[in-house]
Amino acid sequence: MKKYDYIIAGSGLFGAVFAHEAVKKGKKVLVLERRGHIGGNIYTEKVEGIDVHKYGAHIFHTSNKRVWDYVTGLVEFNNFVNSPVANYKGEMYNMPFNMNTFSKMFGISTPKQAAEVLAKQRAEIKGEPKNLEEQAISLVGRDVYTKLIKGYTEKQWGRDCSELPAFIIKRLPVRFTYDNNYFNDRYQGIPCGGYTELIEKLLSGAEVRLSTDFLADRENYLQTADKCIYTGPIDEYFAYSLGKLEYRSLKFETEVLDEENHQGVAVVNYTEREVPYTRVIEHKHFNFGTQPKTVVTREYPTDWEEGMEPYYPVNNEKNNELYKKYAALAEKENVLFGGRLAQYKYFDMDDTVEEALSLADKLL
Repeated sequence: MKKYDYIIAGSGLFGAVFAHEAVKKGKKVLVLERRGHIGGNIYTEKVEGIDVHKYGAHIFHTSNKRVWDYVTGLVEFNNFVNSPVANYKGEMYNMPFNMNTFSKMFGISTPKQAAEVLAKQRAEIKGEPKNLEEQAISLVGRDVYTKLIKGYTEKQWGRDCSELPAFIIKRLPVRFTYDNNYFNDRYQGIPCGGYTELIEKLLSGAEVRLSTDFLADRENYLQTADKCIYTGPIDEYFAYSLGKLEYRSLKFETEVLDEENHQGVAVVNYTEREVPYTRVIEHKHFNFGTQPKTVVTREYPTDWEEGMEPYYPVNNEKNNELYKKYAALAEKENVLFGGRLAQYKYFDMDDTVEEALSLADKLL
């Protein structure tokens, strides 16, 4: 008899949801987490009574009722609506691109006027866009591109828009309504007690070991369980034997400010290239906080190197081909690979929950 039914490498959202489903079915589950805390990148910690999103802003949004009922059945969610603003050289614009944006940028007031200005500017690009710059202008025109896309995107990817492939921006949301809600999904919010509370509920009943690296002793761990779910980077699992997959990473600079309200909104994007960070998060606004102090985080995109946290897979042709080779190796292992890093794919949180539930439906 093996000691555990399932070993799960990683306590992020994918691993935690699967663990929860397995425990509900009476399975004995061991969760191994490399970091010193649970929750992966959605971990939140209390600072000055404020839930701080330690690894960048996470806003839960979905149109999948099963997923929404699942998470809200575990913890209470608030009614936060993501309405970020963009700061371009001190000019403030609403995001996503909507009538508030166009009214301020073009000095117009009706959807018809906005559509005419955009159509005229889009016409600058003839034929098939050759790079991201041309693709963006063909979608939203030169003015919106210059002020709200160019600098932000160049910081995000670490190169000029003219050097980036067009496919990165397949579409850009353009709304001819005065609506600042960033997402179109039916359900949206943030756990009232922070995401760590959600993960704690999901992991209830499972054995959890922190600061424990599954890969450092995998053979022994695999002998103690019938099945293993691995949620870490797929190339690291195979010791980068075929080469490293590329990611973009982030560096965070967080500080407590002795003021009640620093920027008036949870998220401000800084869209000029000269400002080194892409955005500033003021965490208290995610939960409508009234604390006397505030906590802000500046995000700096950077190239990923081994030892850093991988955030965004660089899903270009070269990396996708390399991932396919690793996925073929994975099929020969007696291990299931799931989640953003193991599947080398950017998942929103609702996608992650859905994927984990689908795997649980299949296996349990």
